[in-house]
Amino acid sequence: MSSNALKESPKTNAKVADLITPNWRQHAKSIQKYGTVVKDLPIGLDASARQEIVGRLNLLLADTITLRDLYKKSHWQVGGPTFYQLHLLFDKHAGEQSELVDELAERIQMLGGVSIAMAHDVAANTRIERVPIDREEVPVQISRLLDAHHLILKDARDLAEKADDLGDVGTNDLIASSVVRTNEMQVWFVSEHLVEMPLVFAR
Repeated sequence: MSSNALKESPKTNAKVADLITPNWRQHAKSIQKYGTVVKDLPIGLDASARQEIVGRLNLLLADTITLRDLYKKSHWQVGGPTFYQLHLLFDKHAGEQSELVDELAERIQMLGGVSIAMAHDVAANTRIERVPIDREEVPVQISRLLDAHHLILKDARDLAEKADDLGDVGTNDLIASSVVRTNEMQVWFVSEHLVEMPLVFAR
């Protein structure tokens, strides 16, 4: 117990614990460096395999966080005749990407790694092109979203195969059943907004 948490009792002059004052000024060395994995885990995968998968998962995580934020940017800044539909759709997709973010980060921790988390670290590691701070037209917003999905899906498929080769069935299942399927579904819903199709009269 820290010395700050010990107070002298006025009656007995004995040191007693201070149970109500928060000890909030605490600092210490990190307990695990980013880029490392726990050496020995009873999960049936050796450290070298986990190290490779964790590195790849962190890149995918950074891209997924970026895509989630890109959906939020689009949700706030979308305009035009399809504002209502896209405003709701983009927010729904952002929520689904948030679920993937959580699943990916937890998988990294399960494998004994350290998941990327903070915005500045995400920005330094994502492979998705940085978008302007300005507001853009709807077709450009959608094109940026589809470019990001394309990058993520190509990487996810490759990572699923690599995980399978290394015997990491859990990561393979997560990527195939969650990441790939969610992104494919979102691509379908978003890309249809770039199809030029008559609304009232057929051509």
